[in-house]
Amino acid sequence: MSDLLAPIRDIRLSTLRGANNEGVLALVLLVLIIAMALISPSFFTVGTLFSILRGAIVPTVFALGVLIVIISGGIDVSFAAIAIFAGYSTVRLAEAGGFDPGLIGIFVIACGMGALLGLVNGAVIARFRLSTLIVTLGTQGIFRGILVAYIGSRYIADLPASMSAASTANIISIRTENTDAFLHVLVVPVVALCVLVAWLLRGTIFGRGIYAVGGDAEAARRAGFAVTRIQITLYVLAGVLAAFAGVLHVILGRNANPQALVGTELDIIAAVVLGGASIFGGRGSVLGTVLGVLLVQLINNSLILVGVPTAWQRTAVGVLLIVGVGIQALSAKRQSKRVFVNEEAGA
Repeated sequence: MSDLLAPIRDIRLSTLRGANNEGVLALVLLVLIIAMALISPSFFTVGTLFSILRGAIVPTVFALGVLIVIISGGIDVSFAAIAIFAGYSTVRLAEAGGFDPGLIGIFVIACGMGALLGLVNGAVIARFRLSTLIVTLGTQGIFRGILVAYIGSRYIADLPASMSAASTANIISIRTENTDAFLHVLVVPVVALCVLVAWLLRGTIFGRGIYAVGGDAEAARRAGFAVTRIQITLYVLAGVLAAFAGVLHVILGRNANPQALVGTELDIIAAVVLGGASIFGGRGSVLGTVLGVLLVQLINNSLILVGVPTAWQRTAVGVLLIVGVGIQALSAKRQSKRVFVNEEAGA
């Protein structure tokens, strides 16, 4: 009887685990939250929850862009440079022209810049078939150099009025005994972006093409997918998402600093990999990515609460990244062995 029920149990476990181990990640998050609540009672408060959500706003948008690149079999380390290029340049443009284009206008201008910079990445990668890591590492330096040399290098604290107003806008305000807890309004567009990207990946031909290219670019080409066009388009989309995140960063920080966002690449890539996206391409989900971002934010927040120095926080994220990639490599090795054994048995 137990043998007959085994397939049912396997299906249930597989469903709970999720296609990209989202269930496992959710369980890890739950265990970490319980552990931190026991260690530090002040952790389990509405204020802490809102603080983590606010801290996850910009990383989540970054992670969405990195997710589609990783699913396609690539890696992008230029997203932070594109973000601050677009965010800072838009503020400088408004300052130099002496006008405020409004919040929507600011996002449109910045996302236009992000699309152009993403197009540079996509065109070079798709046209010359170069390593995505090398190309984006190179363009990262180029974008930062152009920003500082030709656009500006000074810190700007006086933002356009529309950005300043958005920086203090909240959708929920809860008064507690010790302090007030606020949930920032920018959580709303980020949630909308998550839903939109999830639909794009799972509900469109373009999204299926991204998975196909990540699985095997040559097989995708033979199946009729326009691989070059898909690669260029996805890097343009990644540039737009990075620029959107850059504007969010400027609004939340209430300043425009051309030196900002340096060194954030590790946290974002680690969050996407921990969320189940395969570094080898062809696999990943928005839900897993969001859980990965929350896990990294929760770990950083937890380490701060227990008094761990910042240097060790970076170490923890680095260890998580290595563990995540290592698990994927072992899983891929086991899968290849399983396929080999099945082929031998069939022969």
